[in-house]
Amino acid sequence: MQIPQIHPPQKISIPERYRNTLKILFIAKHALGDGSRDIIDGDHAVYHREVRDTLENMGLNVQAANSAEALFEKPNADFVFSLLNRGGYLNSELLIPTLCMRLGIPHLGATPILRGLSDDKHLMKMAARARGVPTADSEIFRRGAPVGPITNWSADRYVIKPNASSASWGVSIATDWAGVKHAVEALHDEGHDALVEPFLSGIDVELPVMGARKAQFLPLMRFDHDTEVLRTYAEKRGFEQSEARLEPEQDPALIAKIQHLTSILLPELWPFDYGRFEFRMNPVTGEINFLEVNLQCNIWSQRVFGKAAVLAGISYPDLLETILAGSMARQGLIELDGQDY
Repeated sequence: MQIPQIHPPQKISIPERYRNTLKILFIAKHALGDGSRDIIDGDHAVYHREVRDTLENMGLNVQAANSAEALFEKPNADFVFSLLNRGGYLNSELLIPTLCMRLGIPHLGATPILRGLSDDKHLMKMAARARGVPTADSEIFRRGAPVGPITNWSADRYVIKPNASSASWGVSIATDWAGVKHAVEALHDEGHDALVEPFLSGIDVELPVMGARKAQFLPLMRFDHDTEVLRTYAEKRGFEQSEARLEPEQDPALIAKIQHLTSILLPELWPFDYGRFEFRMNPVTGEINFLEVNLQCNIWSQRVFGKAAVLAGISYPDLLETILAGSMARQGLIELDGQDY
């Protein structure tokens, strides 16, 4: 596989001649909302409206829709910018890129098969292990397959999660096989494959990556929190106060290590427009384990991507424009007039 070149983050602009002529279809669950928090999705509704407003304020020609039905027939659009993840059914993240591929419309993110690899936590862990990236033990329990005891490894605490979950939805902890089996079967009943892994003491460190021909590493971010607790869906969606503090990582050795491990993983997923690579780091032992990759992750200004971009000297509007410009150029929709992307 080709290894992408890596360079420091830099702003890329959409040339003026394209700004009013290209029609962008923005699809998100709350794209038509007023920016108020949602009782189910929390601050995701705020996020979706902020992205739409930012795109429109950039002078781009933006249409908005809130469901995949906008792509059931070919729309009057040149490019699709979709944040329609977690559509209410399993593997919904793959629908928009698949519809775009069917219609021949360039779209933000990555191809459906790459989205599938990144969203299947088990497969991505297998890919990481195959490339020699430190990854904790895990066991996959697919729906319809027998739920038998784990025999290859054991743990004092087990983490059970939907294999394609986001924002820690559906995550639970068990201390014995009976608890694991109950949690796995509960996820199966709700329609999900279940992934089981040991609880890892430590904190989450996350590297945002964006790019087109080259990969741009934004500053490494860390969540400082109690090393013996799991962050929850309610916390990540803003329904409860978070004890985790999002901070830029300052240790040059750790930054270099995470960037190196991410570089090893990049060829499995390249090309993609943006993604977040997550690792668990034990501050006491220094042990690092790969957790997961989120392609087309949350890019709200108040989350990892937006905060990291500002640290790199890239404003939020410039972040969205850079990602858009790179994606459009990568897919042959525009020319960037000599800009290095």
